[in-house]
Amino acid sequence: MTNEGKVPGLDGRSAKRWLIGDPLPSEKLEGQLLPKHLALPIFASDALSSVAYAPQELMMVLLVGGTAFLAFSPWIALAVVVLMLTVVASYRQLVKAYPSGGGDYEVAHKNLGEKAGLIVASALLVDYVMTVAVSVASGVDNIISALPWLSGFRVELAVAFVILIAGMNLRGVREASKAFAIPTYVFIGSIGVMVATALIRTALGFAPVAESAGYEVKAQGLAQAAVVLLLLRAFSSGCSALTGVEAVANGVPAFRTPKIRNARTTLLLMGGIAIFLFAGLMAIALISGVHYAENPCDLIGWKGCSTQPQRSLIAQLASATFGNNSIPFFIVQAATAVVLLLAANTAFNGFPLLGSVLARDSYAPKALSTRGDRLVFSNGVIALALAAILLLVIYQANLTNLIQLYIIGVFVSFTLGQSGMVKHWIGMLRDSDARRQAKDRGTIIRSMSINAFGALLTFSVLVVVTITKFTHGAWLVFIMMPILFLLMMGVNRYYRDVAKEVEVDPTTTFGASGDHAIVLVGKMQKPVLKALDYAIAARHQSIEAVHLSVEEESTDILQQQWHDMNIHVPLTIIESPYRDFGVPLAKYIKHRREEHGSEVTTVYLPQYIVGHWWESFLHNHRARRISKQLMLIHGVTIALVPWLLDSSELIYGRRSRPLPGQDRRGEPIRAIPRRPLAPAVPNVSGRGRRDASAQTGSVTDASGKVAPRGADTTGTDTPPTQPDTTKSHSHAGRH
Repeated sequence: MTNEGKVPGLDGRSAKRWLIGDPLPSEKLEGQLLPKHLALPIFASDALSSVAYAPQELMMVLLVGGTAFLAFSPWIALAVVVLMLTVVASYRQLVKAYPSGGGDYEVAHKNLGEKAGLIVASALLVDYVMTVAVSVASGVDNIISALPWLSGFRVELAVAFVILIAGMNLRGVREASKAFAIPTYVFIGSIGVMVATALIRTALGFAPVAESAGYEVKAQGLAQAAVVLLLLRAFSSGCSALTGVEAVANGVPAFRTPKIRNARTTLLLMGGIAIFLFAGLMAIALISGVHYAENPCDLIGWKGCSTQPQRSLIAQLASATFGNNSIPFFIVQAATAVVLLLAANTAFNGFPLLGSVLARDSYAPKALSTRGDRLVFSNGVIALALAAILLLVIYQANLTNLIQLYIIGVFVSFTLGQSGMVKHWIGMLRDSDARRQAKDRGTIIRSMSINAFGALLTFSVLVVVTITKFTHGAWLVFIMMPILFLLMMGVNRYYRDVAKEVEVDPTTTFGASGDHAIVLVGKMQKPVLKALDYAIAARHQSIEAVHLSVEEESTDILQQQWHDMNIHVPLTIIESPYRDFGVPLAKYIKHRREEHGSEVTTVYLPQYIVGHWWESFLHNHRARRISKQLMLIHGVTIALVPWLLDSSELIYGRRSRPLPGQDRRGEPIRAIPRRPLAPAVPNVSGRGRRDASAQTGSVTDASGKVAPRGADTTGTDTPPTQPDTTKSHSHAGRH
């Protein structure tokens, strides 16, 4: 039986291992990288799934003005397609120039400055959270369209799906891509078949008719300015089809080599498929006469508007094309619901990668740059899941309300990213070496032109989106982004101050003129004896045991046991009338430091290690609290001495009761007196040579008196390595 891939000492499987799998070694990272056919569903699921709700939102806004306004939808859809082509072409240039995974953030930061980079970062972070919330809400919407009786569990379903997707991502990028690839390709295929079938039926004279085609709409009276605003708002809603395009640029490090070529190819495939699906759905929606209203009761003639959920646009198209409740209908609905849920997976890949880049640049907590057991940035996955769940609960998983907060951040990052690319190309034109590397001045100018057009177009859309969505809830995004911006600036300032504080300088020197050990004693128990043996084995210059007396009776018992055990280490009693432990000990150490100068004091604290989570509630964690207080004292080192309870075998896979002395020393059982040994002093070369006879100064002898350093402090003629007949038994090697 091989032990490859197993954690040493881990015989059983914890709940965490069942959920996310066994840890992967760092050398397996290359095996977690994605080929194009798996990268497409991982990084493009958001952009592909956006076509499931972008046509619905576009038509819903137009119907505010009445069914006549649907005549504008082809032109608005065409504008969205042109925008998609421009953005895809622009990001292909970005991937080639900045393949490190920073995406728009890195481009803006390097070319437009720190503040522009942080604006992009805050926009993207908000957008990733919104992507998860909107995608999951939309997926739940489609599930309810097929199964209306689930309408009362909308929020619960949304939260459960976020947890499920986060759990899959915690298992690793490659495993998540395998799980999510099939539903994404089924969605592409089913929508493609539906579009083709509907168009063929139309060409044969049997055009599909939607169930809502016969309903009229209560049109609102609109002034000319309001008409223009309505058209712009419809365009901004249709632009939600562009979300997720930037994820490929942020995820280049996750591609297999050649990374740049694979990422650019994936981006091109994603753009082509998304445009085909968006244009096809818009076409058959107009052919079948779908009417989707923001308020269902605005549909004149639908008597069940107040009691029945309004079917999504795709549900109506599938019903009209294949027949209501037919097998193809349910396939389309299931594939749409799943891919909308999986669209959140794009954010679960982009957010952690961006967080790791921000952490690398000291704008985010360093924990975001740490890879977990499965080689993913697990802290970023968890942070994103919690933020999305909070948003879904607040907005009750309502797609119409959530989508108003959407795409603002996307177009902020689009605009600044493309502007940064323009400056990047200008810099290359001025740099002769960079120009030679690019081989052709015309290539640089062509790339710059693409990015300049993209910057102009995305900025125009940003203005439109901001104007049309601000009063519908998008104002919240403009509050969240500055808050994140200020937080990242504050984190960077903190890391900068800490780095300045701890850097080596020519004026600060360190030196200690003493080495004292304190073993904290509560009761006469095995963990205390183990800590005592560890302190003796370390050969400090002086050693003492300290007991903080809270009850006089228990203190008297301890002193008697100390005498009966014939322990040759002095026991110091510190009175604690207020039943505190950390403060009296801290005062004692400070007082000793005042007497002995720059002496290093090592405090040994026994601590239980448990295996069950509920056991932690049954212990007082006193060692942890005392250690936190002692860490604030200069010259103090904390040594936590673990005592593994039997339950700890659940973690470490072994019992906590080996025979005394065997586990550490590999020696047969024998008694060893707990006497302070002559301290060890390193030689001048710093190689740690132990030579008690060369030492000077003083140590504390067995009676607690001061004797010359190097003197015999064992208190007996019996060498420490010989068996001892006292009641003291060694537990030094217990664990």
